[in-house]
Amino acid sequence: MTDDVLATSEVAGDGELDASLRPRRLEEFIGQARVKEQLSLVLDGAKGRGAPSDHLLFSGPPGLGKTSLAGIVAAEMDADLRTTSGPALERPGDLAAILTNLEAGDVLFVDEIHRLPRPVEEILYPAMEDFSLDIVVGKGPGAKALRLPLPAFTLVGATTRTGLITSPLRDRFGFAARLDFYDAGELVGILVRSARILGVALDTDGAAEVARRSRGTPRIANRLLKRVRDYAEVRADGTVTGGVARAALELFEVDGRGLDKLDRWVLLALCRDFGGGPVGLSTLAVAVGEEADTVEDVVEPFLIQQGLLARTPRGRIATAGAYRHLGLIPPADPAVSPSLFDG
Repeated sequence: MTDDVLATSEVAGDGELDASLRPRRLEEFIGQARVKEQLSLVLDGAKGRGAPSDHLLFSGPPGLGKTSLAGIVAAEMDADLRTTSGPALERPGDLAAILTNLEAGDVLFVDEIHRLPRPVEEILYPAMEDFSLDIVVGKGPGAKALRLPLPAFTLVGATTRTGLITSPLRDRFGFAARLDFYDAGELVGILVRSARILGVALDTDGAAEVARRSRGTPRIANRLLKRVRDYAEVRADGTVTGGVARAALELFEVDGRGLDKLDRWVLLALCRDFGGGPVGLSTLAVAVGEEADTVEDVVEPFLIQQGLLARTPRGRIATAGAYRHLGLIPPADPAVSPSLFDG
């Protein structure tokens, strides 16, 4: 990549801009090279047979591209995308209404599929396996079970909690992929593309600085890019340089390793309030005033990846790296394995 300033003259509403940041084709999707290669083979094979793709399951922390991949699957298969989520499907009838309105080849995307109620999930089993819908007509002794045929479709599920998906449902997916955090180089590529779309003047140092603080997550990188853009336009000459990016992200309380206020609260609670741990998830969540799911799904994966927090059978523990990052001194007699305090 060169040092040239990247900019475009596109003008659009915020909603249109947000939508335009999503890659539309697999070749536009940056990062996750192995998953892309595997998915390409699955989709190309299905297209060659003139049949819908096998059902697909994407897992991983929030913001890594699971929803984007669902849209890409539909685009690559020249199919319509229907979108819903696990919490939205409260009753079997909610899912039945969606399934009976599908057309042949459609892609049905279910976000947070691990949150499907069990009665709703059981409706999916014959739908995924046999493309049929089992319904019961009537009540009591006169009730009858009917099986309605469904058009062949592809179910794409996304989850941040693979362990909460039951085995019968997980086994019905023909392809399952886990998305990993992105490295800085991949995030720079994503930021360069987003800058072109958003019309942001971004140089190499600015892109690298934003990427370094984006927690390995494209969604966060794009969000920080917008905030840095605001700072550059209001307090600088409009160009996002390394210095402008650093000043902007310090203002928005994103530190050099990408930790935000909530991340630091979690570490401070562990180190100061609980002596480094171990402490249970629910107790830690109450201490920082957040939901336990948010701490576990959003905060902890990155802190663990950075070597700042450890999960043990007894609870969460702050490592020596966490103390150093906060400018604190680790306890002289840690309650965990010394290896966690070796840095």
